Amino acid sequence: MSITAKGLAKKLNLSAAAVSMALNNKPGVSTATRRMVLDAADKYGYDFSKIYEKQMSKTGTIYFIIYKKHGAVVADTPFFEQVSDGILKECQKQDYKLNITYIFEDETTVSRQISDLLVSDCSGVILLGTEMEAEDVLPFLELPFPLVLLDTYFETVSCNCVLINNVQGAYLAATNLIRTYKTQPGYLQSAYQISNFAERSSGFYKAVRSCGMSARKSIFHLLTPSIEGAYEDMKELIRNGEELARSYFADNDLIAIGAMKAIKEAGYRIPEDIAVIGFDNLPFAAVFEPALSTVNVAKQYMGAAAAQRLISLIREPGQPPVKTELATTLIRRNSG
Repeated sequence: MSITAKGLAKKLNLSAAAVSMALNNKPGVSTATRRMVLDAADKYGYDFSKIYEKQMSKTGTIYFIIYKKHGAVVADTPFFEQVSDGILKECQKQDYKLNITYIFEDETTVSRQISDLLVSDCSGVILLGTEMEAEDVLPFLELPFPLVLLDTYFETVSCNCVLINNVQGAYLAATNLIRTYKTQPGYLQSAYQISNFAERSSGFYKAVRSCGMSARKSIFHLLTPSIEGAYEDMKELIRNGEELARSYFADNDLIAIGAMKAIKEAGYRIPEDIAVIGFDNLPFAAVFEPALSTVNVAKQYMGAAAAQRLISLIREPGQPPVKTELATTLIRRNSG
């Protein structure tokens, strides 16, 4: 039976990354180390056929890695289903296979799964960074194949990124509320902070200030970023007699729907008494009563754009990192 790349790494007391780079003729190891790995591979009967097939073919397998840091935001929602669908369709169009895998934050698990990638059929990685911080991305950038970071961006990390223009979307929503209701809007803010929500916060307060209002005077409530969580949190706030705003922008549709349930139960009319605008345009937003006004994100296109960029990097290595930011649009329905 032929030896595996993992077996070679163990015999030579080298990292899986070093062995992978040597076997695949990638930069990152010395000439002496490369020679040692290749000699050992020949000695122990390593099967080079998969590497040759991969090098001769213009196609391969793309890994879509869904990174869950706490799982409060990245869940099995229509948002991520539509993003995944966009990636899948683009991969199929360009004759690439797609492997979707989850990584739950744990140092041992992350290290092991990254090592597994080194000895897999992976041609490139799309990494869902929604819940990630800058330091979480760094181990993935050491992989010897291209990577595209999806749904987030970090000033300190040099890599290809595809994401939403969160600032613009929140700005559009808040400006619309101000113009429609002639009062300072409130903010239904996620209790779990991620970079996307931080950017939406920036867009919201930018709109408030641009309309001559003081950001300090904005009423805001911290709510769990799920329908049931936001519902319970908002219900408690109302029960405790917290001051309510005439209108609200919510960090996402889940928060908006949950808060609206509590607001309606308390006897307020939407939008006559309190108006609400969400973010993401999830499918159920249109069928909730009243239908939710929201910021639309081109979710399938975002996934497809990430796949297109990655395949371009696979076929033409050495391109400089590019940040692709997708514009949003405001969809006005009956809630605000």
